[in-house]
Amino acid sequence: MSRAAPLVCLITPGHLASTPRLVKEAEALFDAGFQVHVVAGRHFEPVDRLDADILGSARWPCTQVDYSAGAGTLARKILRRFARRLVVHPRLATVRVAARASHAEALRLSAVAGRVPAQLYVGHCLPGLPAAALAARSRGAPYGFDAEDFHGTETDAAMKDPAERALAYALQAKLLAGCTHLTAASPLIGRQYSAIYRVDPRTVLNVFPRSQAPAAAVDPGPVSDGRPAQFYWFSQTVGPGRGLEAVVAVLGRMRTPAELHLRGFAAAGYAARLQAIAVRAGVTRPIRFLQPGPPAEMARLAAGADLGISAEETLPPNRDLCLTNKIFVYLLAGIPQLLSSTAAQKALAPELGEAAILADLAQPDSVARQLDQFFADPARVAAARRTAWNLGERRYCWDVEKSRFLESIQAAVPFP
Repeated sequence: MSRAAPLVCLITPGHLASTPRLVKEAEALFDAGFQVHVVAGRHFEPVDRLDADILGSARWPCTQVDYSAGAGTLARKILRRFARRLVVHPRLATVRVAARASHAEALRLSAVAGRVPAQLYVGHCLPGLPAAALAARSRGAPYGFDAEDFHGTETDAAMKDPAERALAYALQAKLLAGCTHLTAASPLIGRQYSAIYRVDPRTVLNVFPRSQAPAAAVDPGPVSDGRPAQFYWFSQTVGPGRGLEAVVAVLGRMRTPAELHLRGFAAAGYAARLQAIAVRAGVTRPIRFLQPGPPAEMARLAAGADLGISAEETLPPNRDLCLTNKIFVYLLAGIPQLLSSTAAQKALAPELGEAAILADLAQPDSVARQLDQFFADPARVAAARRTAWNLGERRYCWDVEKSRFLESIQAAVPFP
């Protein structure tokens, strides 16, 4: 009699649409014959329709934990504030205290996940780590974690707030060594975890399946006054701290006609502020703010652009270490991209070759000249698009990268 397929429970405190990496993992596990159950948060109504798009085609069940309102929500928020006072004292920073300090609903997520009879629990995002560990403990099962960022230096708040620093360290120092499955989203993130916590994460890049690529490479045609070069950037939130102000400064110095397209939910007041910055910088074409799109459509939505923008900053330190999903969406879309000179992107740039323009955005005059030279050479632009398309098809896609993820899962819960 054949053994039943192991059940893997994937946990995130965020929306499904905010954690596309988890969705890819769920699909890969299902295709490999595993049973899958996802536990995800729900708290921001505008993202509900994006989650619905994912769930409409999902082949695995998902339990959504709604903590936008309802009984107990206020009490859990108050308990979180109390936990944040305790967690700065090392002797009081237990896993449960640090979990509650990290997210008001972390223990609730853990309880919901614990009702899933899984053979492995895998957390995403920092509060997902204790949620997975505690759920696993209640079931006598192993747990794992996906480090999409280097938590602890992920945000300015994490760097400046003693409670954020303490809870991040407490959770990772107490729980990472117990992971039977541990992955990191970039080589430098993995290296930092090795240095600080003496663990050895397997690198699994933030790439996407070929099925999300356009049916064929797109040629938008030559750039001219009638068709300005389209610079494209996307994220769930369009706001400060993402290098956009530096990109605007470059556009204001370019001779090539160009305009900036930004896709995502604009932070309150940010669209008007960035437009004003653009006017002062000499940008003549208004910035276009685009509505968010379904996660599975990101590459197709980017394919008509002339240049993708991966303008990460070096602070907080996590931004210097990470390789964002933008990089790999642009490759899958078949478009070249501008890479800011973070440590992680400088290390990656040689592998991307003609598909990437590495630039120091602190030197806008120099970057403007680089881009003017690029767009003045149609043969170079065409070669860059071909290189991007080939890299997205042959190397930087989930169809290739998922084997690294599945190898780690197989080691944690062997399954023929």
